[in-house]
Amino acid sequence: MISKRFVIKRLLLLVPVLFGVATFVFAILHLAPGDPARVIAGQRASEQFVQQIRVELGLNDPIWVQYGRFLLETVQLELGKSYQIQKGVPVTEVLRYKLPVTIEMALYGQFLGILFGIPLGLLGAIKQDSLSDHLTRVGALTGISVPIYWSGPLVILLFAQVFNVLPASGRIATTFDIQPITGVITIDTLIRGNFAAFQSAAAHLLLPSMVIGIYSMALISRMMRSSMLEVIRQDYIRTARAKGQGARITMMKHGFRNALIPVVTVIGIQFGTLLGGAVLTETVFGIAGIGTLLVSAIQVGDYPVVQGTVLMFAFLFTLVNLGVDITYSYLDPRIDQ
Repeated sequence: MISKRFVIKRLLLLVPVLFGVATFVFAILHLAPGDPARVIAGQRASEQFVQQIRVELGLNDPIWVQYGRFLLETVQLELGKSYQIQKGVPVTEVLRYKLPVTIEMALYGQFLGILFGIPLGLLGAIKQDSLSDHLTRVGALTGISVPIYWSGPLVILLFAQVFNVLPASGRIATTFDIQPITGVITIDTLIRGNFAAFQSAAAHLLLPSMVIGIYSMALISRMMRSSMLEVIRQDYIRTARAKGQGARITMMKHGFRNALIPVVTVIGIQFGTLLGGAVLTETVFGIAGIGTLLVSAIQVGDYPVVQGTVLMFAFLFTLVNLGVDITYSYLDPRIDQ
């Protein structure tokens, strides 16, 4: 049972973290070279017009006034309007359509990583130094060693070019026109009852999810194996076995739950990394998510979009960590004491 006090304490700890991130983002963007007013006005605009924009944006105000206004607007979820990417559109609206794309891809990739990583790690620990253990370890080492920008083109070449069984890029075939409801394409197609579109979306997501899943699976299986090996050497495991309890029941009832704690940490960190590092996967597979949005915004100097995207990443990362802390508390109730 998870105590409310523990959850409230963790929620309160998010406030200084988010405040620190917001301050850091504000400082970085204001120390960076470049004039937002000039970006909006264009290089050929007159100085008078640029000054007019600076006044409208409050860029001539003292820095502490701008900082206070930024914090107040961030609390109210007013992240400004895009300068260049989608001129005049609120940043929250831009993120609303891009964020689900990245989250969907990361979730499916992480799901595949957990689905295969935990059983393989358990198998390696229970059958240590067997052939299956050696194969699992070699596979995990290979999965960690191969970067996404290399494995991505490789699976595209194999499954899209050689075997021609899966699409190479995009989120859905161009023959389907699915209006977004949640922004998660597989869910939107199901809500609209278009199963052909769902199959197309699932096929398009399979390769990027596979690439993410391979890396995630390798990390999870290695951590699961080492954690389980450590747990099964503990005295309470030997005691349970000495009392006549079966090996399988001892492992799954007493060992698995305790061995999961460090694995949960890896899964949480990994998921946050997948969100932040989505730009590589999105670029390789031609998916317009929040990662490519951030890169485009930096290139054209769209500061509100950069600011909003980084804050959103930070917020999601802290939420994932909150989920990890709560899972800790569930797996080991002593942690919330």
